[in-house]
Amino acid sequence: MSDDPLSNVIQLSHHLGDPSFDYAILGEGNTSVRAGDNSFWVKASGQEMRIIMASGFVQVAFDRVLALLNAPDISDAAVRAALAAAKVDASAMGHPSVETLLHALCLQLTDVNYVGHTHPTVVNALTCSAAFDTAFGGRLFPDEIVICGPAPLLVPYTDPGVPLARRVHDLLDDYIGAYNEPPKVILLQNHGLIALGRTVQQVENITAMATKAARVLLGAYAAGGPHFLSPQAAQRIHTRPDELYRRQLLKVT
Repeated sequence: MSDDPLSNVIQLSHHLGDPSFDYAILGEGNTSVRAGDNSFWVKASGQEMRIIMASGFVQVAFDRVLALLNAPDISDAAVRAALAAAKVDASAMGHPSVETLLHALCLQLTDVNYVGHTHPTVVNALTCSAAFDTAFGGRLFPDEIVICGPAPLLVPYTDPGVPLARRVHDLLDDYIGAYNEPPKVILLQNHGLIALGRTVQQVENITAMATKAARVLLGAYAAGGPHFLSPQAAQRIHTRPDELYRRQLLKVT
Protein backbone atom coordinates (compact mmCIF):
# COMPACT_ATOMS: atom_id res chain seq x y z
CA MET A 1 0.00 0.00 0.00
CA SER A 2 1.37 3.39 -0.97
CA ASP A 3 1.28 6.64 0.98
CA ASP A 4 -1.17 8.10 -1.54
CA PRO A 5 -4.80 7.54 -0.48
CA LEU A 6 -6.11 8.10 -4.00
CA SER A 7 -3.80 5.46 -5.49
CA ASN A 8 -4.85 3.05 -2.77
CA VAL A 9 -8.58 3.51 -3.33
CA ILE A 10 -8.07 3.02 -7.06
CA GLN A 11 -6.35 -0.29 -6.27
CA LEU A 12 -9.22 -1.24 -3.94
CA SER A 13 -11.81 -0.35 -6.58
CA HIS A 14 -10.11 -2.45 -9.26
CA HIS A 15 -10.06 -5.41 -6.87
CA LEU A 16 -13.71 -5.08 -5.86
CA GLY A 17 -14.72 -4.56 -9.48
CA ASP A 18 -12.86 -7.64 -10.76
CA PRO A 19 -15.56 -9.67 -12.58
CA SER A 20 -14.12 -12.95 -11.26
CA PHE A 21 -15.28 -12.05 -7.72
CA ASP A 22 -18.84 -11.13 -8.76
CA TYR A 23 -18.93 -8.28 -6.24
CA ALA A 24 -20.07 -5.56 -8.66
CA ILE A 25 -20.63 -5.08 -12.38
CA LEU A 26 -20.92 -2.06 -14.66
CA GLY A 27 -21.47 1.08 -12.54
CA GLU A 28 -22.44 -0.79 -9.37
CA GLY A 29 -20.96 0.01 -5.99
CA ASN A 30 -18.71 2.77 -4.74
CA THR A 31 -15.55 3.27 -2.72
CA SER A 32 -14.00 6.01 -0.64
CA VAL A 33 -10.89 6.87 1.35
CA ARG A 34 -10.05 9.47 3.95
CA ALA A 35 -7.74 12.10 2.41
CA GLY A 36 -7.04 13.85 5.71
CA ASP A 37 -8.88 15.37 8.63
CA ASN A 38 -11.05 17.58 6.45
CA SER A 39 -11.78 15.73 3.23
CA PHE A 40 -12.12 12.37 1.49
CA TRP A 41 -12.11 10.89 -1.98
CA VAL A 42 -15.31 9.21 -3.18
CA LYS A 43 -16.20 7.46 -6.43
CA ALA A 44 -18.04 9.68 -8.87
CA SER A 45 -21.46 8.62 -10.11
CA GLY A 46 -21.53 6.35 -13.14
CA GLN A 47 -17.92 5.18 -12.88
CA GLU A 48 -17.07 1.47 -13.28
CA MET A 49 -14.88 0.21 -10.46
CA ARG A 50 -12.93 -2.37 -12.46
CA ILE A 51 -11.48 0.31 -14.76
CA ILE A 52 -11.75 3.50 -12.69
CA MET A 53 -8.86 5.95 -12.75
CA ALA A 54 -8.01 9.02 -10.66
CA SER A 55 -10.38 11.15 -12.73
CA GLY A 56 -13.23 8.89 -11.59
CA PHE A 57 -12.95 10.13 -7.98
CA VAL A 58 -14.03 13.42 -6.45
CA GLN A 59 -12.51 15.00 -3.33
CA VAL A 60 -15.18 16.40 -1.02
CA ALA A 61 -15.16 18.24 2.31
CA PHE A 62 -16.43 16.35 5.35
CA ASP A 63 -18.22 19.33 6.91
CA ARG A 64 -20.12 20.24 3.74
CA VAL A 65 -21.24 16.65 3.17
CA LEU A 66 -22.15 16.01 6.82
CA ALA A 67 -24.30 19.16 6.82
CA LEU A 68 -26.79 17.11 4.77
CA LEU A 69 -27.60 15.07 7.88
CA ASN A 70 -29.69 17.93 9.25
CA ALA A 71 -30.57 19.74 6.04
CA PRO A 72 -34.28 20.66 5.92
CA ASP A 73 -34.56 20.14 2.15
CA ILE A 74 -33.48 16.71 0.90
CA SER A 75 -35.16 16.87 -2.48
CA ASP A 76 -33.17 15.26 -5.27
CA ALA A 77 -32.29 18.67 -6.68
CA ALA A 78 -31.19 20.04 -3.31
CA VAL A 79 -29.02 17.01 -2.56
CA ARG A 80 -27.39 17.15 -5.97
CA ALA A 81 -26.58 20.84 -5.51
CA ALA A 82 -25.20 20.24 -2.01
CA LEU A 83 -22.94 17.41 -3.18
CA ALA A 84 -21.64 19.53 -6.04
CA ALA A 85 -20.93 22.34 -3.58
CA ALA A 86 -19.04 19.91 -1.32
CA LYS A 87 -16.28 19.38 -3.89
CA VAL A 88 -12.91 20.66 -2.72
CA ASP A 89 -12.17 21.75 -6.29
CA ALA A 90 -15.36 23.18 -7.74
CA SER A 91 -13.99 22.79 -11.27
CA ALA A 92 -13.20 19.06 -10.86
CA MET A 93 -14.95 16.72 -13.28
CA GLY A 94 -17.51 14.22 -12.03
CA HIS A 95 -20.34 14.31 -9.52
CA PRO A 96 -20.01 12.69 -6.07
CA SER A 97 -21.89 9.41 -5.63
CA VAL A 98 -25.41 9.63 -4.25
CA GLU A 99 -24.06 7.63 -1.27
CA THR A 100 -21.42 10.27 -0.42
CA LEU A 101 -23.07 11.15 2.91
CA LEU A 102 -23.10 7.47 3.89
CA HIS A 103 -19.38 7.26 3.12
CA ALA A 104 -18.73 10.40 5.18
CA LEU A 105 -20.47 8.83 8.18
CA CYS A 106 -18.52 5.60 7.87
CA LEU A 107 -15.18 7.38 7.50
CA GLN A 108 -15.87 9.22 10.78
CA LEU A 109 -15.87 5.91 12.68
CA THR A 110 -12.87 4.78 14.71
CA ASP A 111 -10.17 3.03 12.63
CA VAL A 112 -12.09 3.41 9.36
CA ASN A 113 -10.05 4.88 6.53
CA TYR A 114 -11.53 2.94 3.60
CA VAL A 115 -15.09 2.02 2.63
CA GLY A 116 -16.05 -0.52 -0.03
CA HIS A 117 -19.71 -0.79 -1.05
CA THR A 118 -20.53 -3.69 -3.38
CA HIS A 119 -23.48 -5.81 -4.55
CA PRO A 120 -22.23 -9.44 -4.50
CA THR A 121 -24.83 -11.68 -6.14
CA VAL A 122 -24.72 -14.27 -3.35
CA VAL A 123 -25.06 -11.60 -0.64
CA ASN A 124 -27.96 -9.95 -2.44
CA ALA A 125 -29.68 -13.32 -2.79
CA LEU A 126 -30.08 -13.05 0.98
CA THR A 127 -30.51 -9.28 1.43
CA CYS A 128 -33.32 -9.47 -1.14
CA SER A 129 -34.98 -12.47 0.52
CA ALA A 130 -37.96 -12.60 2.86
CA ALA A 131 -35.57 -14.03 5.45
CA PHE A 132 -33.32 -10.94 5.61
CA ASP A 133 -33.81 -10.33 9.33
CA THR A 134 -33.41 -13.96 10.38
CA ALA A 135 -30.81 -15.07 7.81
CA PHE A 136 -28.21 -12.75 9.33
CA GLY A 137 -29.33 -13.37 12.91
CA GLY A 138 -26.10 -15.05 14.02
CA ARG A 139 -22.56 -16.06 13.13
CA LEU A 140 -21.89 -19.40 11.46
CA PHE A 141 -18.16 -20.13 11.85
CA PRO A 142 -15.11 -18.72 13.68
CA ASP A 143 -13.31 -17.11 10.73
CA GLU A 144 -16.42 -15.13 9.93
CA ILE A 145 -16.15 -13.56 13.40
CA VAL A 146 -12.38 -13.05 13.17
CA ILE A 147 -12.63 -11.14 9.88
CA CYS A 148 -16.11 -9.61 9.95
CA GLY A 149 -16.63 -8.91 13.65
CA PRO A 150 -19.23 -10.08 16.16
CA ALA A 151 -22.26 -9.15 14.03
CA PRO A 152 -23.23 -7.17 10.94
CA LEU A 153 -25.27 -4.00 11.12
CA LEU A 154 -28.60 -4.77 9.41
CA VAL A 155 -30.38 -1.86 7.71
CA PRO A 156 -34.01 -2.21 6.54
CA TYR A 157 -34.61 -0.98 3.00
CA THR A 158 -34.41 2.81 2.83
CA ASP A 159 -34.34 5.13 -0.17
CA PRO A 160 -30.68 5.50 -1.26
CA GLY A 161 -28.87 8.75 -0.59
CA VAL A 162 -29.61 11.03 2.35
CA PRO A 163 -32.55 9.00 3.76
CA LEU A 164 -30.37 5.86 3.85
CA ALA A 165 -27.46 7.72 5.43
CA ARG A 166 -29.73 9.12 8.14
CA ARG A 167 -31.08 5.63 8.88
CA VAL A 168 -27.56 4.21 9.11
CA HIS A 169 -26.50 7.09 11.35
CA ASP A 170 -29.19 6.20 13.88
CA LEU A 171 -28.49 2.46 13.70
CA LEU A 172 -24.74 2.97 14.13
CA ASP A 173 -25.34 4.53 17.53
CA ASP A 174 -27.36 1.48 18.58
CA TYR A 175 -24.70 -0.92 17.27
CA ILE A 176 -21.81 0.80 19.01
CA GLY A 177 -23.84 0.89 22.21
CA ALA A 178 -24.38 -2.86 21.99
CA TYR A 179 -20.89 -3.98 20.90
CA ASN A 180 -18.61 -1.13 22.04
CA GLU A 181 -17.07 -0.94 18.57
CA PRO A 182 -18.21 0.04 15.08
CA PRO A 183 -19.32 -2.67 12.65
CA LYS A 184 -17.01 -4.08 10.01
CA VAL A 185 -19.97 -5.12 7.83
CA ILE A 186 -23.16 -3.24 7.02
CA LEU A 187 -25.88 -5.16 5.15
CA LEU A 188 -28.49 -3.10 3.33
CA GLN A 189 -31.81 -4.82 2.66
CA ASN A 190 -32.56 -5.13 -1.08
CA HIS A 191 -29.31 -3.29 -1.76
CA GLY A 192 -25.93 -4.73 -0.85
CA LEU A 193 -22.84 -4.89 1.35
CA ILE A 194 -20.58 -2.28 2.91
CA ALA A 195 -17.14 -3.23 4.26
CA LEU A 196 -15.33 -0.83 6.61
CA GLY A 197 -11.59 -1.03 7.24
CA ARG A 198 -8.47 0.75 8.33
CA THR A 199 -6.59 -0.49 5.24
CA VAL A 200 -7.29 -1.60 1.69
CA GLN A 201 -6.48 -5.19 2.65
CA GLN A 202 -9.01 -5.11 5.49
CA VAL A 203 -11.82 -4.03 3.16
CA GLU A 204 -10.83 -6.69 0.63
CA ASN A 205 -10.68 -9.39 3.32
CA ILE A 206 -13.98 -8.37 4.89
CA THR A 207 -15.73 -8.34 1.52
CA ALA A 208 -14.33 -11.77 0.65
CA MET A 209 -15.30 -13.33 3.99
CA ALA A 210 -18.77 -11.78 4.04
CA THR A 211 -19.33 -13.19 0.56
CA LYS A 212 -18.12 -16.65 1.64
CA ALA A 213 -20.41 -16.50 4.70
CA ALA A 214 -23.36 -15.76 2.41
CA ARG A 215 -22.52 -18.82 0.30
CA VAL A 216 -22.28 -20.96 3.45
CA LEU A 217 -25.59 -19.56 4.67
CA LEU A 218 -27.36 -20.39 1.43
CA GLY A 219 -25.92 -23.92 1.60
CA ALA A 220 -27.08 -24.27 5.19
CA TYR A 221 -30.61 -23.31 4.23
CA ALA A 222 -30.53 -25.98 1.52
CA ALA A 223 -29.48 -28.56 4.16
CA GLY A 224 -32.20 -27.87 6.69
CA GLY A 225 -31.36 -24.38 7.92
CA PRO A 226 -28.42 -22.61 9.58
CA HIS A 227 -27.06 -23.63 12.98
CA PHE A 228 -25.80 -20.35 14.38
CA LEU A 229 -23.14 -20.19 17.04
CA SER A 230 -24.54 -19.14 20.39
CA PRO A 231 -23.95 -15.49 21.36
CA GLN A 232 -21.61 -16.75 24.10
CA ALA A 233 -19.57 -18.84 21.65
CA ALA A 234 -19.41 -15.97 19.18
CA GLN A 235 -18.24 -13.55 21.87
CA ARG A 236 -15.62 -16.07 23.01
CA ILE A 237 -14.19 -16.29 19.47
CA HIS A 238 -14.27 -12.50 19.12
CA THR A 239 -12.19 -12.01 22.29
CA ARG A 240 -9.91 -15.09 22.42
CA PRO A 241 -6.22 -14.06 22.65
CA ASP A 242 -5.19 -16.53 19.93
CA GLU A 243 -7.83 -15.15 17.57
CA LEU A 244 -6.73 -11.60 18.34
CA TYR A 245 -3.17 -12.63 17.45
CA ARG A 246 -4.37 -14.26 14.22
CA ARG A 247 -6.26 -11.08 13.39
CA GLN A 248 -2.99 -9.16 13.71
CA LEU A 249 -1.17 -11.61 11.44
CA LEU A 250 -3.96 -11.32 8.86
CA LYS A 251 -3.77 -7.52 9.15
CA VAL A 252 -7.46 -7.26 9.97
CA THR A 253 -7.07 -5.39 13.23
